[in-house]
This record gives sequence, C-alpha cells and structure tokens, in this order.
Amino acid sequence: MAQLGNDCFAAGQGLMTAADALAFIDTRIAPVAEIESLPLAQARGRILSDDLVASGNVPPHDNAAVDGFAFRSGDIKDGAPTRFRIAGRAAAGHPATAPASPDEAIRIFTGAVMPAELDTIAMQEDCTSDDSEVTIPPGLRPGANCRQTGEDITSGAIILRAGQILRPQDIGLAAAAGNALLSVRERLRVAVFSTGDEIVEPGAPLPAGAIHDANRYTLIALLEGMGCAVRDLGILPDQSAAIATGLTSAATDSDLVVTSGGVSVGEEDHVRGAVEKLGRLHFWRLAIRPGRPLALGQIGNTAFVGIPGNPVAVMVTFLMFVRPMVHRLAGAAATPPRRFPVAAKFKCGKKQGRREWVRARLDGTQGDLPAAKRFERDGAGILSSMVESDGLIELAEDITHVSPGDVLPFIPYSELLS
Repeated sequence: MAQLGNDCFAAGQGLMTAADALAFIDTRIAPVAEIESLPLAQARGRILSDDLVASGNVPPHDNAAVDGFAFRSGDIKDGAPTRFRIAGRAAAGHPATAPASPDEAIRIFTGAVMPAELDTIAMQEDCTSDDSEVTIPPGLRPGANCRQTGEDITSGAIILRAGQILRPQDIGLAAAAGNALLSVRERLRVAVFSTGDEIVEPGAPLPAGAIHDANRYTLIALLEGMGCAVRDLGILPDQSAAIATGLTSAATDSDLVVTSGGVSVGEEDHVRGAVEKLGRLHFWRLAIRPGRPLALGQIGNTAFVGIPGNPVAVMVTFLMFVRPMVHRLAGAAATPPRRFPVAAKFKCGKKQGRREWVRARLDGTQGDLPAAKRFERDGAGILSSMVESDGLIELAEDITHVSPGDVLPFIPYSELLS
C-alpha cells in the first residue's frame, strides 16, 4: 500500500512550490506493486524488481566475427602475404575437431568457436585460397575479427538495474545472459473517475451546458501507456455522498485513485472534502500554471491524486507530477524528463514565484539552437494545443518576462509519455 507521510499542507499555509511537491513525491512515496516472475516474452514494459546479475560470460567463448581463415598471428610474415595449409573447418555450433599446427589455418565461419591455439582471422574476401591452401594478406593486427570471451557481458556483472522499465533491448540482453524468467513488479492498479454534473460520455447527446468527458479517457490512456492496470469507474455527479461512496469503492483493490475535477474551493467541488473525511490530504495548492489545485493524499492506505478539471491542466499536471508518482508507486527508478535548450520565438510576461509550462512548437532554428514558438491559444481548456504542440517550455519561478532569443528549457512530449 502507499507509504505517504503525515504532513498536511493546509490552505492557510500558502502555495507549495513545484520543487517541494516533487521532493515530497520522491522521498515520501515508496513502491507498493507486488513482485512476480514472468517469462521473457511477457516482460516488455514491466519494471524489474531486482538487479539482474550475469551468471556467465557473453559470449561464453572466443568466436569468429566474420567468415574467413583463423591462424596464429605470430606465423604471418612482415609486410608480405603468408601461405598456410588449410587444416580443418569450424562453423557455428561445430567446433574444429583437430588442432592446427604452426603454419596451418582453419576455415572458419561467423559465430564459430575459435580454436584455442589460434588468435586472428582474415576475412575470406581478402584471401586467396583453393581446397588445400590459403594466402593471408599482410597487415592484420593480432586478434583481428575475433569476439572475445565476455566482451559483451562479464560473469557477475549487474546487467540491468532494479527499477528499469524493460525495453526490447533489455529483454534481449536478459535472454543473451541466459535468463528465461525475470522478477518484475506487478502492474500498478489504478482506479479512475471523472466528476461533474456537466460531464457526459462521448457519443451521448449533449444537454444544454454539457460537455463530453475527455479527461477520463486522457488519463486512462496516459496510465495504460505507463503499464498500469486501469479500472474505469465512469463519471460521478457533483454530490458529496456519491463522491464519498465512489472514492471508498475506488480505493478498494487499488493502489492509486485518480480523479479529475472537484478539487478546488467552489461550492460544487466535493472531492477534496471527501478525501479529507475518508483519509488525509498532503497537499493541494501548488504555485504552478496550468493546474494550481492538484490534490495528493490517501484514502486509507491507497494513494489519491485529484487533478484539475481543465483538460490541458489534466495533461500537464499528470506529466509533471502524477507520472513520477506512478513511477514511485510502481517501483520504477526515478526518470526525470530531459530538458533541451531552445531559443524562444515569442515574448510573454509571467507572474514571479510561479512555475509555468508553455505549450510550444519547434519552428526552425536560431543560431545553433532549435527555435520554439509558443502556441497562440494558451487557455487551460484548449486540448487541441496539446495535439498541435511538440512539448512544454518550462519557466522557472524567478522568470517574469520572456523575450525572443531567450534560451529556455524545452521538454518534448517524447520524454514524458512513458
């Protein structure tokens, strides 16, 4: 279950900084996902629970990197071709059956075990040969075209670290090291629902004043993209009793409950109050834009996140705060997104003391840097801006004005959507 601290950041204590919120998530939340053993073919996208240690060398023996002729480097002549008698043949899975004497070579094929007494291979296209002899050109360095024992993996080495989200190359490396099963975290169980009397399902007719529920489907897609097992609990009305019942149900058999809407201070915002009655709230007011009302707490031992109702705020707060929280709960290693320098192709003002994320599209270059153009319509309800932009420009708390040419940190969506 979620291991959250007892700190409670009440409204009277002012706004919490983004850095403090991220530090809280990093230091006060521990993995809750259980551990299971999975075959390699089922492990992609799962989180490794323990360091994976190599039980042997890869490759397990010296072997040929090319098709050609293996020989002793000490037998070749300086600056002149050398003629060898062909004493045998070695192929992958079929080692040479007899040793080679001095001035003898072995016909060898890629992947074949190197005969113990030989150390160098000449590529077949560089040699002249018949059925019994081969001429090796000069100039080959000792050990050429040979793969050494353990050059990829050394026995006893840690080849994958606990917390690694397993990619295809990680699965391949584990297989190369001889592992058929991997110890991984079970999928984090997340319950999701939306709140609001104005919210209706996509595809349903829209009554006056209603909108289709984009937030829940955005959140489900984000969570499933992170490998979570998501339980969709639909839409709850703006009623305290219904929300309390929904939260209680959602916290059952879940590791995390995620809601959208209802976490501000309006008369119809009931989620925050319900969480405070059912469990406790750790913080909910951040000095950020978009998405100031972002609630983190717990219902019993189940972690809770209440995300604002505006769809852009849903995505931005998820990517910047909920994503690292999900990683922590799921047992993944901390993976803060990389930030890349870009030159601003816009100007804007900003309130001091608040961290902001500006939707931006890459647009040519300026000097040695990519140039970034701010999305023209930056309202928190304009979800199309997340589709038509390439990522987020992060404006730190001390910035109050951006001028064209300023160098700013840019986070592409590719750094965040995993």
